[in-house]
Amino acid sequence: MSNQTILITGGAGYIGSHTVRQLAAQGRNIVVLDNLAYGHPEAIIDKSVELVIGSVGDRELVRALFEKHNFAAVIHFAAFAYVGESVTDPLKYYWNNTAEPVALLQVMQEFDCKAFVFSSTCATYGKPASIPIDESNPQNPINPYGQSKLMVETILSDCDHAWGLKSACLRYFNASGCSADGQIGEDHNPETHLIPRVFMAVTGEIDKLEVYGTDYPTPDGTCIRDYIHVEDLANAHGLAVDHLISGKDSVKCNLGTGKGISVKEIITAVEEVTGKTVPVSYGPRREGDPAELIADPSLAKQVLGWSAKQGDVNEIVKSAWAWMSGPRKGRFTKN
Repeated sequence: MSNQTILITGGAGYIGSHTVRQLAAQGRNIVVLDNLAYGHPEAIIDKSVELVIGSVGDRELVRALFEKHNFAAVIHFAAFAYVGESVTDPLKYYWNNTAEPVALLQVMQEFDCKAFVFSSTCATYGKPASIPIDESNPQNPINPYGQSKLMVETILSDCDHAWGLKSACLRYFNASGCSADGQIGEDHNPETHLIPRVFMAVTGEIDKLEVYGTDYPTPDGTCIRDYIHVEDLANAHGLAVDHLISGKDSVKCNLGTGKGISVKEIITAVEEVTGKTVPVSYGPRREGDPAELIADPSLAKQVLGWSAKQGDVNEIVKSAWAWMSGPRKGRFTKN
């Protein structure tokens, strides 16, 4: 597969940059398209990778890239992912996450490129009917972010029926951790994810970590989530590309560990790894937060041959700390 060129949109972002690095290390030809709204060009460490700055909604730009490279597959990461913002500014999300990918798909159809790996999300399920969540769980998103992703999943199914586009919709649970060597990692601004925010409280970037809800029906009263290491996610995208390029059918599957970790367990792990106490403020529950979100990842293993290798909370936290206390250190001022 290494002689076939892959277009990776949003490849300068958190999960995208880890995937770019991993696939490039396998000898694959990669072109990244990123508008750098949230991405970081320095996260593309492999200098053999071409970075094109622009939008997936720019048909002429995308068409020029297809004319030059004749891509065998597209991995689509480029999306906005702040749930709260999607509620207050839904049109931003429907335009960027749903409308612009349609332009990309139109160019793919024009060039007869029929392999599309889609960065989807467990947010398409909304409040789960059962735990662990398998792919038969009803998809009823409770925010525009989840809805914008589900719309693309529906579009991809329709394109499969209409013109034979094969897609892999990978529904992530909580992406976490950083590269094994600590060179690239989570770099959002603003940062909303739990693990980096716990570190930000430790280092003084924020005054304290705010924890929403201690009275959930869970062993320690805090929310439980399925934390999937970013390098495991990257690996799944490579397997999904190979699955599609080899002519196999479309697939929609969860990417998670199948194991839940609570907010308090994350805090404890950070304190163990850093040797510092996390300043915490406990408050009431946040509207829309389910008590538990845990994946049933068995379909991904069955269809793609994929399973998470890194599920230990201390190891995930340790990898994130190597980045947060290393290359990222001092990146942002206190807010």
